[in-house]
Amino acid sequence: MPLKDGPPLNLRTSNRVFLAFVFLTSFALATHSQTIPTGIPVLAYHRFDPTTPAATTVTTATFESQLAFLAEHHYTIVPLERVVEAVLRKTPPPRTLTLAITVDDGHRSVYTVLFPLIKQHHIPVTLFIYPSAISHAPYALTWDQLKEMHASGLVDIQSHTYWHPDFRHDKAHRTPSDYTAFVHSQLTKSRLKLDAELGTHITLLAWPYGILDADLEAASAQDGYVAAFGYSGGVARAGDDPYSIHRIPVPNFAHGFAFEALLRDAQARPEGNSSHAGHE
Repeated sequence: MPLKDGPPLNLRTSNRVFLAFVFLTSFALATHSQTIPTGIPVLAYHRFDPTTPAATTVTTATFESQLAFLAEHHYTIVPLERVVEAVLRKTPPPRTLTLAITVDDGHRSVYTVLFPLIKQHHIPVTLFIYPSAISHAPYALTWDQLKEMHASGLVDIQSHTYWHPDFRHDKAHRTPSDYTAFVHSQLTKSRLKLDAELGTHITLLAWPYGILDADLEAASAQDGYVAAFGYSGGVARAGDDPYSIHRIPVPNFAHGFAFEALLRDAQARPEGNSSHAGHE
């Protein structure tokens, strides 16, 4: 017998209502979680091209779409030093959506493709450079280009070791004492060369291929770096190991929903150190 204050219960309608409720609740929770950052995403790029993507190459259209997404969703792009300060001082992430952009290696496309966009949108970027290639390798930036970008006030330049070694290979093929000296040379020569050419004070390091371990971290501290960055995803959080700060590799397919998912998934990753090797 139906209840007096309503029509008979329709099981199919009830199921639809329940599923709609679950969907809307899940969507609301996901949206809410995006507005409460657990840390600061640090994006990691390598190369740029007007039209042709590759394994570590992002097209101009993709990068511009990512900047449009960040603007539309009210992200503030901050200098990388702000991220380091938050990690070292163990301060909670800003309540507003905050993000930093880094670019590794020193490919010439940073000057020809990225730099005009940096100036157009007035956004800060940190370049991690290995100096042995600069003004020597045909694919690389020149010192004059680096100086021009640094003079803009938008481009910070930091270290990516001296020639981008695979430390796993060198550790396996060198004696312990030779390997220790090699690591010290890679970290120190890079910092001193960048200091001398650009008149800057180099304090940050990005690990080549994301390779790091306790010995490498200790060496970077000994050689004058205050923080270093990995390459395995996740966000930078207060109190993280300062020589193993997370960064997020950004592929060319990361635009639209894929870019949003990349940022959301990074925030959702559990806390921990960035200790796994990456692609570059």
